[in-house]
Amino acid sequence: MYDFPVYTRPFLYAPPKGPLSIIAETEDYVLVDKPAGLLSVPGKSEPDCLEARIHSYCQDALTIHRLDMATSGLMIFAKSKHAQRHLGLQFENRQILKTYMADIAGRPAAQSGRINLPIWTDWPHRPRQMIDFEKGRRAVTDWVVTDTKTEKTRISLHPVTGRSHQLRLHMLCLGHPIIGDQLYASDEVFQQSQRLHLHACSLKFREPTGGSWVEFKSPCPF
Repeated sequence: MYDFPVYTRPFLYAPPKGPLSIIAETEDYVLVDKPAGLLSVPGKSEPDCLEARIHSYCQDALTIHRLDMATSGLMIFAKSKHAQRHLGLQFENRQILKTYMADIAGRPAAQSGRINLPIWTDWPHRPRQMIDFEKGRRAVTDWVVTDTKTEKTRISLHPVTGRSHQLRLHMLCLGHPIIGDQLYASDEVFQQSQRLHLHACSLKFREPTGGSWVEFKSPCPF
């Protein structure tokens, strides 16, 4: 088990306003660019979320997957039960190809790698997650350096699995937390940005109708 400091920082839910950013829409789905700071689905006392906002645009939209509140980028909503099952199975069977961009503190020793560390909920400190070799669920992340700057490195992240906070925790375990991470980064790294530098920039999947491969991208906003 990895033992990392637990940071207690004030939190205020103030999601960004503005119209939905629709990337693509078919008879089967709506693809949306989620802003950082907006919940994917309702919280216990926070009804404002991307799911609620998409329902004002498409009343029958069905949630398939989620992004962390602090993470921005591509999310897909189904427009029918058939499409929800089809796309949901692709996520479940790890057939959907997801790519994230992130800025991490410092410079990794290698230019690429794979992190295979099991993740479990840190119940006393929720929503934090932790590495637990006894109870943890398999979690695998591939990463590649794309640009190196003075104090930070831009990397492309390819999650093989989809555990909660997987990319944030795996980068911490690599020794290079993601810039702006309120939950896992040191004060110095957290204060480098007012947002988490993690963006879901690409989704590649098979169309629910016809089965052809399609890929959509969203430019990195940081």
